[in-house]
Amino acid sequence: MIIAGLQKLTLLDYPGKVACTVFTPGCNLRCPYCHNATFALGKGGGEITLDEFFAFLKKRESVLDGVCVTGGEPLMQKDLERFLKDIKNLGLLVKLDTNGFYPQKLARLIEGGAVDYIAMDIKAPAEKYPEVTGAEDADVGLVKESVKIILGSGVKYEFRTTAVKELLNPEDFYDMAKLIDGAGAYFIQNFVDSGDIIKENLHPFSKEELGEAKKFAEKVLPFVSLRGV
Repeated sequence: MIIAGLQKLTLLDYPGKVACTVFTPGCNLRCPYCHNATFALGKGGGEITLDEFFAFLKKRESVLDGVCVTGGEPLMQKDLERFLKDIKNLGLLVKLDTNGFYPQKLARLIEGGAVDYIAMDIKAPAEKYPEVTGAEDADVGLVKESVKIILGSGVKYEFRTTAVKELLNPEDFYDMAKLIDGAGAYFIQNFVDSGDIIKENLHPFSKEELGEAKKFAEKVLPFVSLRGV
C-alpha cells in the first residue's frame, strides 16, 4: 500500500463528515481532465509511510470522523483491504473513490465490511468511454458490473460525473443516467482546472449547460444535484 499524498483535513470530500484524504498513485485511465494528474500517472508515492499515517490518525482520531481514499485509482493497490480495515479498527469511517473498473475487488471490500461510503465516477456514455478516459480498451462492462454491485450493497454511495465542455454535451447525461438507472444519488460536478491536469485548454460547462444536463439526467433518476455552480 503506497500513499502518494495526504490532505490532513477536509469538510468537502466526505459528505457530512470531518475527514482527511489519502491519495494513492497510479491509474488504469488517462482522463484528460484528471485533477490529480501527478498521482494518476504514478509519479507520487512514498512521501508518507504507513507508520507515519497511522500515527497521524491516532493523534487526530478525536477530531476526524473518517478517511477518504482516492487516487489515482485506489483499487489498484494490492494491500488496500488491510489498509482500510486498519483505519476502521481506529473507529473511523472509510469513504472510497473508484472509477468502477475493478468490480471483483470492490465486491470483496464491501463483503468484508471495509467501506462505509463509495463514490464512483461515471465518465461518459458507454460509446464515449475510450475517448473521455483516454483508454482505448476501456471495458464499460466492468463499469456496469460495479454499478450493479454498489446498488445492491446496502452501503452508502454516490455516482458522479465531471462536466467538461470539450468531452461531453448536456444530452450525454441522459445516457449516463441510464447506466445507473435505479441510483438514488447522482452528482454532476463542473470541471475545475486544478493546475495538475493531463491535457490543457479544457473548460467547464456554462451554468445554462449544467442546468440542461441536470434536466436530461432527471428524466431517468429521482435525485440529481449540481456541484461547482
